[in-house]
Amino acid sequence: MNKSKKSLIVMELVLLAAVILFLYPIFLVLLNSLKSFKEVMTDVTAFPAILHFENYSYVWNNINYPKLFLNNTIVTGLAILGIILFSSLAGFMLSRTKTRLSWVIYIFCISPMLIPFQTIMITLIKFLNIIKLPNNIWGLGTLYWGFAAPTAIFMYHGFVKSIPREIDESAVVDGASTLRMFYSVIFPLLKPITSTIIIIDVMWVWNDFLLPLIFLNGTKESKTLTLAAYTFIGQYVTDWQYTMTAIVLAVIPSILFFILMQKNIVKGVTAGAVKG
Repeated sequence: MNKSKKSLIVMELVLLAAVILFLYPIFLVLLNSLKSFKEVMTDVTAFPAILHFENYSYVWNNINYPKLFLNNTIVTGLAILGIILFSSLAGFMLSRTKTRLSWVIYIFCISPMLIPFQTIMITLIKFLNIIKLPNNIWGLGTLYWGFAAPTAIFMYHGFVKSIPREIDESAVVDGASTLRMFYSVIFPLLKPITSTIIIIDVMWVWNDFLLPLIFLNGTKESKTLTLAAYTFIGQYVTDWQYTMTAIVLAVIPSILFFILMQKNIVKGVTAGAVKG
């Protein structure tokens, strides 16, 4: 066995160990979602004596899963729509405008990526109270526009550099306005990076817990799936088996979405790496 083959085997073993390390907590969540309360409190790593599939039917009915699934879909869809609409246009314009002012604006737009959300969340809530943004799923969806825009603008800005300027000039010569040229000619060419941004942001928005927790303080009908798991956590007693079940039901749609769309991430990243 040559040295390169040995190195490859060692690398594969290390990656396998990393995969097991990351998947083990997920396995425990799934395992404990099929236990009784007593079994969860006795040993979280043990297999259940009987698989309690009734946990899923109980949680499904208790949290009104179809309604919360619709809430998640509305929040995620509204968030993705705004993120793509505004970030793509901003990234294109900032990439095509070669002035000192455009560079300053670009740095200003992407700098929030360096600011942790926890440092501004109190100020954010006070500001939202001032502007009277409704604390429902529609208001929550619009909040993600600002939080996701810096990263999306950064990615679009880099990708647009790989598109020749001659395409813009040809559209302008044909009489197209800037907006018409962008949405009819340039935006279809941004499909690879747009797919990547959609996948990343769908995974984030769908599974986000902190922002919905501090923003949504209404009735059960205005909550999201991730907040549903929190309803089984009490001050003195926590139904861990139902909490785990709610977590599984909440993340399954996003996992399926990622599995179906993951090939687009590689296409987007590689296509955007043509030019710096």
